[in-house]
Amino acid sequence: MRAIRFDEFGGPEVLRLVEAEVPRPGPGEVSIDVAYVGVNFADLKARSVGYRVASLPFVPGLELSGRVRELGDGVTGLAVGQEVAAMTEGGAYADVAVAPAATVFPLPAGVSPRTAATLPTVLPTAHALIHEVGRLQPGESVLVQGAAGGVGTVAGQLAQLAGAGAVYGVVSSEAKAAYARAHGYDDAFQTGTFDADVLRATAGRGVDLVLDPVGGETLRRGLGSLALFGRLVSYGNASGEEAWQVGQGELYPRGRTVSGFSILGLAADDPGALRAIADRALALATSGKVELPVTAEFALEEAASAHRLMESRTSTGKLLLKVA
Repeated sequence: MRAIRFDEFGGPEVLRLVEAEVPRPGPGEVSIDVAYVGVNFADLKARSVGYRVASLPFVPGLELSGRVRELGDGVTGLAVGQEVAAMTEGGAYADVAVAPAATVFPLPAGVSPRTAATLPTVLPTAHALIHEVGRLQPGESVLVQGAAGGVGTVAGQLAQLAGAGAVYGVVSSEAKAAYARAHGYDDAFQTGTFDADVLRATAGRGVDLVLDPVGGETLRRGLGSLALFGRLVSYGNASGEEAWQVGQGELYPRGRTVSGFSILGLAADDPGALRAIADRALALATSGKVELPVTAEFALEEAASAHRLMESRTSTGKLLLKVA
């Protein structure tokens, strides 16, 4: 079978198309004939700095859609030939991938494999950030970093559905600001001035919830954008900056809180909890209330081009690899 693999860490050029053995599922696992693969920032971090890479060589890819090929021992509730979406621990950039059965989801009626590949990580992540972790209440305001990306696109829509009083995004260009406003955001601010813009837009009050995948100095400025008793959820460190330490001085005076979330961590530690969140989130995929546009599609052998586009910070929405 074909697979995209890297044997060393580096830029997109280290991604190579290779012939590999077809993987077989172990106990509690499912192998899947892959149709589409979602491209995520975590794939770029894996390739460049070894994020969640246990050893080399490595085939990246965390989410896919396709048809069940083979069931491992002990797997129930799935059938060979069934259309599914899945989260994997790597290996999705290939003709065949293996995933834990707990993170394989039958496609809801009316959801195509192309659409399904955009959902396994992005939609449950956005749902958890808004609801389970962020606990957004009707009338509250929210600020989302990376508002034009995959998670950001969905988070803005989910916040509106939850009855948010105001939904603000942070983006890196005016083109992305226009995209965010078209997908649920009341306004979108530029990266360099977002904290001042938030205070201006809220008459100095700040926002109730900040969602931050960037980390570093951006996280610190987001914390300063919180209202009294505001909450910040950190779910990534895209900046690559050294982790910023939050202490009593930042939290105590205005009763602010900081929490964290990782969809991959939850999949490893409590797949049952992940499935419960995913079931609630995937139900929205058939409701017509949430849209995640596929803005670019590449063939499997063009994976390096997909990575270059994502790294350019000009992409919006979701990027896919078409495999089958």
